[in-house]
This record gives sequence, structure tokens and C-alpha cells, in this order.
Amino acid sequence: MGVLPQSERKMEGWLYLLRANRFGQHYSRKRYFILKDNVLRSFKIQPATPTEEPIRSAIIDSCVRVNDNGRESMNKKVFFMFTVYNATNQSDKLKECPSPTKNLVACIRRRRSTLRNGGSKSTDWKYINLNLQTEIGTEAISSDVVAPSPWKIFGCQNGLRMFKEAKDCDSLGNHWGDHPAIMAVGVVDGTSEAIFNTLMTLDPSRSEWDFCVYRGSVVDHLDGHTDIVHMELYSDWLPWGMKPRDLLLRRYWRREDDGSYVLLYHSVYHSKCPPKKGYVRACLKSGGFVVTPVNKGTQSVVRHMLAIDWKFWKLYLRPSSSRSITIRMLERVAALRELFRTKGGNSSSEPMTKEIGLPLGEKEDIKSEVSDEKSKYEEPLIVLQDGVEPPGRTNLMGLNDSDEFFDVPEPTEYDHFDNQWHTDLASDQMGMSIPRISTAVGLVKKLHDIAVQKKGYMDLHEANRDESSSCPFGATLQKDSSCSLPCTWTASDPSLFLVRGENYLQDHQKIKAHGTLTQMVGADWLRSDAREDNLSSRAGSIVQQYAAKGGPEFFFVINIQMPGTPMYSLALYYMLKGPLEDYPLLQSFVDGDDAYRNSRFKLIPYISQGSWIVKQSVGKKACLVGQALEVLYFRGKNYLELDIDVGSSTVARGVASLVLGYLNNLVVEMAFLIQSNTQDELPEALLGTCRLNHMDASKAFLVNS
Repeated sequence: MGVLPQSERKMEGWLYLLRANRFGQHYSRKRYFILKDNVLRSFKIQPATPTEEPIRSAIIDSCVRVNDNGRESMNKKVFFMFTVYNATNQSDKLKECPSPTKNLVACIRRRRSTLRNGGSKSTDWKYINLNLQTEIGTEAISSDVVAPSPWKIFGCQNGLRMFKEAKDCDSLGNHWGDHPAIMAVGVVDGTSEAIFNTLMTLDPSRSEWDFCVYRGSVVDHLDGHTDIVHMELYSDWLPWGMKPRDLLLRRYWRREDDGSYVLLYHSVYHSKCPPKKGYVRACLKSGGFVVTPVNKGTQSVVRHMLAIDWKFWKLYLRPSSSRSITIRMLERVAALRELFRTKGGNSSSEPMTKEIGLPLGEKEDIKSEVSDEKSKYEEPLIVLQDGVEPPGRTNLMGLNDSDEFFDVPEPTEYDHFDNQWHTDLASDQMGMSIPRISTAVGLVKKLHDIAVQKKGYMDLHEANRDESSSCPFGATLQKDSSCSLPCTWTASDPSLFLVRGENYLQDHQKIKAHGTLTQMVGADWLRSDAREDNLSSRAGSIVQQYAAKGGPEFFFVINIQMPGTPMYSLALYYMLKGPLEDYPLLQSFVDGDDAYRNSRFKLIPYISQGSWIVKQSVGKKACLVGQALEVLYFRGKNYLELDIDVGSSTVARGVASLVLGYLNNLVVEMAFLIQSNTQDELPEALLGTCRLNHMDASKAFLVNS
């Protein structure tokens, strides 16, 4: 279907509202939702006419946030969960998720997280009639970093191009290293979403393409984007005499704005799954899949990378044998390609139809009782209100219904396997249906984009935290322009990053940045038991030192707060090179409200040195930070500080956890800028850059609370 006119653009479909009854049992209520302009309406059945009155409605404004909670399994069925909540009233929440059937519906849960958004501006979104999917914009597809490829092709096998990391070979190409990173790249005739669903599956259907894995199971579910999985490998494809291998992996996934899926693995230890008798546990140092849609989404480029230590006696097998085992495992991409070719390009999902709902004959109200996952949920989600909410009221609780129901869904045909499976099962027994995820992501993104367009976001944290510790804020991290010392900082080369050019609105082309508007003058690397907000106001800080002199200098301070125990804070101090009045866009950002700031402040991340798994986790695309994470803005006499809470997002929290684990071996580069949306604001200019060299968590300055 064609794109609707601006005035008629809307999204609609079935959602499940997930709640708990008075006994702690969980169930869902199926409702038809329509999101048009900034109004979200709820109906018991699909409305026959546009004028039909909803049973509930709510305004989506700048106080409303949308959290992506990822995938959850209930009664052996997979749901995509997200939460809509009011930032001014944490009890005003609405949780939703898609049905485990082949067609999309949606549902709701409690734990908080935030959708990871990219750099596309909200006014660019185009929505398909009666379809929750969005068109791919050029901003979301392109990389915003100019960097050479770290991969070197060394051959082609089974129709796959085979690559190794360039650093692993010398000028003659005959040196690989002990455990080289190797990647296979191929094109699969299937949607990225269907391929992702196939890769995530650990039921018997996996034996249709994965000739390496004997069986797999989920050991522990950490959150909607992260879990611990155990895989036992067949031994028939390993060299003769080699003992069977198994893998215990941390599995993390996310969906990019261009429709790509990133699925990352690395080996971990878990008390629930100690080494198994009869198996040698291999160590996957870095690995995973990247599935990118091409040819208007009808095909996908699949990249599969592995850097693995097979844990064998070096006298028993030569390194070349280890490489051959890894390459053999990468050939699963060819098997995946043939699977989708035989199934017509879609092995796990069906095309969306005009009515996005359940198959005919299914009950309108379906209960999802999850007794074995009771600990994952807290008290009842929402205190329900009777009556119809007035259209002008911003209240998400009114979109819920108060009656309870107890229809238990039929168990899936694989419930008795408990994720333990063998490949001798008949092929006609396989095919568990998995929900379409990208459509739910589209709704999450639409809700969030509507919220950030509205003005008047309230600053909920006006009070400054009293500081009782003595700390030279702005100088706890050493500067090293040569980048030779560990745990130091310097400014990155601006030409490494791409920004919108002068003709961007016409040609959507980006250009290399030339210089920055500010000069980086200091950095802090802190750890503490609690959040460290508004560092710029602390007595003795670099900002207050300049303020005491009464000079015209204006500071931008970016305080990136990483969750955990202890909490880490990376604060970057930038000083404007001229009067603030000389930069109209910058002054509008400084003097604007939080909704405006959230819609304009962008970060471009780049891991210039480090593991493949971290590079894929962080990416190289611009991100509108305020649409992905919660940001507090502190405006002082001579400064504006942005305190970015990485822990406000499940996705970002998972990335931060991964990055902290590899931190000592990373070189992290970042650029910050204010997004330009109109012709008079172009071309874009970088606010500032930063390069962090081999940071060390143990060297963070301890701030006493």
C-alpha cells in the first residue's frame, strides 16, 4: 500500500494489556488500539467507522516515554514487551506485547527500559496504511563514521565469502594468530525478521539448518534482550578423536532502525550450568550474527563471525585444524540460506495483512498465566479506573480494563521438550510460530516520536545534590595527546565523523566534519555508590573556577552515568570557543525546554580499537540520546550539563555491561552535535569530540557520598 498523506497517517492493530490479578496470577486483555496524531485510543473490537467512540483514550505528549523490554517467554510462547509510562507519575503505566501467533498483536509488562533510537528525525517517519512497519530512511541506514574495514577476504566457500581480521595476517597473508576472528558473509532469501527468529530458536526446528548444535536450552533469562544459553555440539563434524564440545554463552540481541538485527555471543560462567561430564567447554571469545535487509527487505545479508578457543591440546591439533573447525561452523550460513530458499523466503512468519490480529475463531480475551515466572513481576501493573477517559487527559491508566478473566492458552507442541532436543525428530513436527517483532518496534518508536515533538517537558530534578567529598572535578582523568598512555583522554579527529551537509534536505548526503564548536578542557572518570548529578555546580570544579573569575567562557558538560555497583560516571568538559550568541542553534538548545533538547542532541559512537562483539554492540550510527535514554539538564550561569542515565534503557544497559567487561582493551571515540533540521541550520557542526584510550575501571576516582 502507498504512503498516507501527513494528515491521515496513523498506526493501528491488536495489543495485549498484561496485568496481574489479586492472587498474583498474570493475564492479558486483547484490545484494538489506534494511534493517530498524538491520541492513543482503545476499542474492544476493530471500529467499523472512523467516528466510533473508543472505550478508553489518552494523549501522548512530551511527558510520556516508551520503554522497550525486549522478548519474554510465557507458557513457552514468545512475546515482545514494551511499557508506556508518564515521566511525571511513575504509577501511570501501560504495558504491551505482541501475541505468540503468526500475526501481530501486542502486550504489556512492568520492568522499565527504553527503546534504543537512532538518528532519524521524528518528522521524517512515514507509515504504511494499517501496517505498523516504517519505511527505512537514509539517516538510519548510513554509517556516521569514516573508518577502514578491519576485514580481509581470504576465500569463498559454499557460496559464502570468507574473511579474517586484517590484523591477523602479515604482508604475505600467512599469519593467523592462535584464535583468529573469522567471518562468513552470504545473502539469504528471507526477511531480516524471519532470519532473526530462526537464529533465536532453540527448539527442534533448529536441526533443519544448524548441523553443529545437538541441542540447546536457556539457562537463565536476564532481561528481554539478554539471556544465558547452553549449547551442546555434535561431534561428527569435529576431527576424529576430538571430544564433544559445549558452549555456555551470554546471548544479547537488538534491532536497529534500518531493520537490521544484531545477535551477539560470548562465553560466560554460570552456577546453574557447570562444566558437563563428557564434554570439553570451548571458549567463544567473540561471535554472533548481523542480519541486514537488502532489496527492499525481500533478502538479507547475513554476517556470521566467530573467534573461538576450542580448548584442545596443542600437540594434538595444529592451529590450522582449529581454523578449519571454526570455518566449518561458519558454513551454517549456507545451510540457513538453503533453508529459506526451500521455504520461499520465510520460515517463521507470514506477511502482514490489512487486519493485524489473531486468526479467526480465537477468543477475544486470552489469559497468559505465568506461575513459573511470578518473580519477574511485581504488584498489579495499574490501578484501574472506571468509565471512559476524556480525550484531552494524559492518563495511561485509563486505557486498561478492570475485569479479570482466566482463559488458559493451549500449550505448544514442544512444551514437553523443555528446550532439550535431538535432530532425529521428524521434520514435519517443527515450526513453532514466532511473532513479528519489527511491527511492535514501529509502534514503540511512533509513540516515542510523538512525545518528543510536544513542548513543555518538566524538569523533575531541580535540586542539586550536596557534595561532601573533595574531588578536583574536571581533572580526575589525565590527558595524553599522543594516545600512548592507558586510561587517558584526548580529542578525536573531527574528520572521522560524518555530519549533514549544506544540501542535506535535498540529497541526504553527509560530509566529513571540519573542526568543532568547543574545545575539550577536562574529563572525569568517577565511581560512587549513588548517581553523581550536576558535577558542574561542585565547588572547586573546572566550571566553577572559571565562573569565579567572571569570564565569558561557557561550558557544555556531558556526564554519562553507567549503572551498577558501584556506579561509574564519565564526565566530559567542553568550553565554547566564542560567545554563545554567535551560535543561534546552540543558543536555542541551551535556552530551550527539555523536549526540544531531547529531539536535537546527538551522539556518534565509534570503537576504533577493540573486539568485534563490542564494535557491533556499540555501532557507528548517530543516536538521538534524549529519545533513547533519560537525560537531566542542569542550566547554570556559565554552563549546561547533560546527565545521561544509561541505566534507563535495557538495551543501553546491556551494551554498557558488555563494554565495561572489555574496557581495558578498547579505544572509544565519540562526537557530539546538535541536529540541524532546517536549511538555515545546515550544515551541521560538531559540538565536540573525545577519544578514550584503554580505560581502567579500577582507576576511577572514588567519590564518597
